[in-house]
Amino acid sequence: MAAVATLNYASSEAKPPLDMGVRLRLSVMMFLQFAVWGAWFVVLGRYLEVGLKFSGTQIGSVYGTMALGAIFSMMIAGQLADRVMASEYLMAIFHLAGAALLYLLSQTTDYTMFWWVAFAYALVYNPTLAISNSLAFANIPDATRDFPSLRVLGTIGWIVGSSSVDWFMGAGADITNKPLLLAAGFSAALGLFSFLLPHTPPAGKAGSALPFLKAFGLLRNPSFAIFFGLAFAITIALAFYYTFTGNFLGDIGVKNIASTMSIGQWSEIGFMLLLPFGLRYLGMKTVLAIGMGAWVLRYGFFNVAHNGSPYFLVLVGVALHGVCFDFFLAAGFIHTDNKAPASIRGSAQALFSFLTYGVGMWLGNEISGRVVDKYTVNGVKQWDKIWLVPAIGAAVCLVLFIIFWRDTKGKLEEEEPRG
Repeated sequence: MAAVATLNYASSEAKPPLDMGVRLRLSVMMFLQFAVWGAWFVVLGRYLEVGLKFSGTQIGSVYGTMALGAIFSMMIAGQLADRVMASEYLMAIFHLAGAALLYLLSQTTDYTMFWWVAFAYALVYNPTLAISNSLAFANIPDATRDFPSLRVLGTIGWIVGSSSVDWFMGAGADITNKPLLLAAGFSAALGLFSFLLPHTPPAGKAGSALPFLKAFGLLRNPSFAIFFGLAFAITIALAFYYTFTGNFLGDIGVKNIASTMSIGQWSEIGFMLLLPFGLRYLGMKTVLAIGMGAWVLRYGFFNVAHNGSPYFLVLVGVALHGVCFDFFLAAGFIHTDNKAPASIRGSAQALFSFLTYGVGMWLGNEISGRVVDKYTVNGVKQWDKIWLVPAIGAAVCLVLFIIFWRDTKGKLEEEEPRG
């Protein structure tokens, strides 16, 4: 008989404080994890367009490799973390390999070769998003209380990584390979530091059903399935921001693109620290709805200020990243951890990443590239029409979420298959 998901309404108890030594190591991990990503992600589109002369479709496809990497590698990584190898060793292996691939990417100019190297890098970086989360959750007493204060170091890492392009590399660095070299350095540092992380052995039982199959089994619960389904759908709209905001800012005359986009991460710090209070006093549904609504507002502001005026709307749209990310994606990871049994924590986190950073983001990258090319006339991008597409998509997802999603209390537990 197929496994059945049942609810376990465990009583909430006061949890001990997080050990400061563990907090320090997990904080450094989060800082470097997102410094790697922030160093190249926000300016790569400019480098590909101006430096390497790639088309909008090609840029979207290159960004899509990150999502493809999530699709092909997330579930495997979740199984390794749950059953085979300690999480800190996986982090070390993946980030050291990633450093080598980022360096190779910085030396590549041909589109086809660039795509394949970027895809190879995506295969080793993407799993670390889920593994770093599950490693943190495995070593903290209270996810809702402790995780946001750790994850905020990731935001600071992203700011340092992205802003370093402007701070230390000089004008025009965003259209060179220097950000890729910077990211390679951060990745090598994290690979070596990972050997110092708290030992986090696999939690799954030997001989039990494959963890990723159990993670998929959690979707038998209607509330969990609707949550994952709508998270996947809205991520398609989210990809427009990650892929083309840098190009948008460049087109309206912004000089320090990386620093300007880091405004969103400064905002993220504040809202990450507010997240525990939001979850406590507003509840998961309201927090997630606020996060989804912020994406609608952001794209709406970009649509109105498509020619750069009024510029303050562009800055507000960028600053909304704190609400967009923290109250949707970060809250989503917490919700996943709150529901998943400890034995499949890594695979449940990987499943959420698979559907959002993976399939949803890949579709969004492919669609956004084609939308940009469709609304490019005589080399001029019609940003008002471009931003209207994700604005409508995010609004539809928000309405469906408000109507259909209901939160449930307690963890989901997966029964073993019966003979």
